[in-house]
Order: sequence, then structure tokens, then C-alpha cells
Amino acid sequence: MKRAISYKTAAASRHANPLVGSWLSKAAGDLVTAERELKAPQLPNYDASCYHSQQAAEKLMKAALITAGVDPPKVHDLVRLDGLLQKNLPGWSWDVHELGALSEVAVEVRYPGFEANRAHAKEMFDIALRIWKRLRSLI
Repeated sequence: MKRAISYKTAAASRHANPLVGSWLSKAAGDLVTAERELKAPQLPNYDASCYHSQQAAEKLMKAALITAGVDPPKVHDLVRLDGLLQKNLPGWSWDVHELGALSEVAVEVRYPGFEANRAHAKEMFDIALRIWKRLRSLI
């Protein structure tokens, strides 16, 4: 397994396959946005941080599927993407409860009645960051 590439560097989106590189670039941008909102000293948008954490994980998983020769489906369910990755990417496994939490919060924060707090945002960002590190070490 190779060492993961930081999402904060120009190398974040480098990949031999340009489509994978595009997915990685978008995922890195989502991580930057999630972290920025999480750490904002004034008016942090924790809902946006949670949403972009899920988006980063989704885009990373789709990039990994492409490297495994699978055309990723146009879905947002991380548990479903995880099932495809487990079948097609040797060495991949992830806690489905964490993936489910990321998928669920990304929907909840878009509607009235739920507002993420700093703890939610930090938890979701931490999950997305660990997924980045794991998948970038595999692809």
C-alpha cells in the first residue's frame, strides 16, 4: 500500500486516468470546504461542512470504482458504493455505520428541522478525511 497524498496539495488530483483525477480534484475541493467551514472563526456553517464531507467521500469512492474498472452509478448512497468497492477493490473495507451516518447527515442538513453542530461537523469531516487517506493509499 502506498502512502496517501494530502488533499491540500497540487498532487491531490494527480492520477494516470484523467477522469479519476477530476473526481479526486472535486473530492479534495469538498474536503477543503468542509474543513474551512468547520474551522471558521465567525459564522461557521456546520451544515455545509457535513454536506461537503459526504460529497468528498462519495467522489473518492467513485474515483476508486473507476480505477477498479467499474462505471460508478449516479447514486449518493455511500453504503451502496461501499458494496461495489468491496467487490472490486482488493483491500477495501469500511464501517457501514460511518458511511450511513455520512449519507444520512448530507440529506438532513439540506432541510429545516436539523442543524449540525460543531461535534457533528467534526465527526463527519474526520470520517471523510480517513476515507481520503485510505482510498488515496489504494488508488
